[in-house]
Amino acid sequence: MWTDENRALYNRDHLRYPSDLTDEEWSMIAPLIPPGKPGGGQRRVNMRAVVNGLMYVLSTGCQWRAIPKDFPPRSTVYDYFSLWTHTTRLSLL
Repeated sequence: MWTDENRALYNRDHLRYPSDLTDEEWSMIAPLIPPGKPGGGQRRVNMRAVVNGLMYVLSTGCQWRAIPKDFPPRSTVYDYFSLWTHTTRLSLL
């Protein structure tokens, strides 16, 4: 039931997009993101922005090429989505 207390917990008006992660949500997801490849260079992409881009696509159903420009490039967001989907499938086998 929506109460004034409960409604405040789910208010997303302060976010850029309603699909963006809050700080609390990000703190739960961040530890689950695999580290960069060993021996590779430092990641140059903001992983929170990648997850926000992925959440935007999933929540709006937009096409990959329609991701707004303020997210990382669509190829970057899609590549991480593909990598994480493939890794998850392999771990289920």
